[in-house]
Amino acid sequence: MLKLMRGALWGATMSCALLSGAQAQEPLRAEVMHWWTSGGEAAGVRVFADAYQQAGGTWVDAAIAGGSNLRAAAINRIVGGHPPTSSQFNTGRQFDDLVGQGLLVDLDAVAMREKWRDVMPGPIADAASREGKFYAVPVNIHGHNWMFYKTETFEKAGISQAPKSFDEFFADMDKLKAANLTPIAWGGQPWQEALVFDAVLLSEGGKDLFLKVYRDKDEAAVQSDDFKRVARTFHRMRDYVDAGAPGRNWNDATNMVITGQAGVQIMGDWAKGDFIAAGMTPGKEAGCALLPGQDAYLMGGDVFVFPKQTGAAAATEAQELLAKTLLDPATQIAFNEKKGSIPVRTDVDVSKMDACAQRGAALVKDKANQIPSINFLVSADTVGALQDTITSYFNDPSATDEDFAADFASVIGAAQ
Repeated sequence: MLKLMRGALWGATMSCALLSGAQAQEPLRAEVMHWWTSGGEAAGVRVFADAYQQAGGTWVDAAIAGGSNLRAAAINRIVGGHPPTSSQFNTGRQFDDLVGQGLLVDLDAVAMREKWRDVMPGPIADAASREGKFYAVPVNIHGHNWMFYKTETFEKAGISQAPKSFDEFFADMDKLKAANLTPIAWGGQPWQEALVFDAVLLSEGGKDLFLKVYRDKDEAAVQSDDFKRVARTFHRMRDYVDAGAPGRNWNDATNMVITGQAGVQIMGDWAKGDFIAAGMTPGKEAGCALLPGQDAYLMGGDVFVFPKQTGAAAATEAQELLAKTLLDPATQIAFNEKKGSIPVRTDVDVSKMDACAQRGAALVKDKANQIPSINFLVSADTVGALQDTITSYFNDPSATDEDFAADFASVIGAAQ
């Protein structure tokens, strides 16, 4: 009987040990909130998910379409005490309040260990940091001042190359209109119209004016003749958009170009991801060019923040594994090839990426070409107010550049 009891006790002990070992070897679980739902975006996020799985984790996908919808849902969960493992935000100041309330993990230890500042452009690293400490993991650099087109469509309209000036640009738009095409595939949402305005501000107004307006918040620069010239160029684009533009999603506008219904789209290079998903090669069937006037890269991008967790240490381990996976050099290349952006790491080999990505990466190598987007420089509230001002101006056919400059100056003068 004693032998049987000892045998049973030994068996129970071994079962517990095996169970404990199995639990210890269970994959680290990461629930990741993001808004990547279009063709190119979905292909990109699968790269991250697969890489995390290969690193020993379990990726739990929590996608919500639309950046503003996702951010609102993520903030509600974080503030409400039910945070995800990680959530996407745009590179910049969108997560300021979460840092201020002490709700995000300070990632500086892993950043120092992995030497993030050594491999990222300074404006990107700064935009992911608060008071010198990383509170977000940047995963890419998006160029906001791209123009995409289908080379076949250009050829049919008698356009041989991308325009080198805005005079050439509008001449090409007239050719597209004469060919019974919609010249500009326009996404009539405030954030998209503001993105186009910023691209025109950089291209037509120049780097100094762009930085005076957004970095220095210089009201005199906003009231200048140069700024008003930019405004007129932007407003002139109204003549080349279709009646269905209001409310149109960016990816629907991209599809107009892909299918040959429209000539060009002025958009961030996430649009390029949809061209790639449609089987088109950027730099070949899918043409790409920066808006004419400046060899500068208007940099945006995406980051992932890591809310503080309660309970098991495994949650923290899952976060650290995810942070390292997102910035793994091979994963960076694979992800950005699908997403349309360029790697946030400047130490990776981009020679096998598409021609448009290579051009962007080459520009970003030079600090003089690294122009931070508005999201890096002003608060989310100010961004929203400026979007409303820009949209109101664009959609009013009788609006004047003088009135627009005055309205814009009043917002930028009060900017945080």
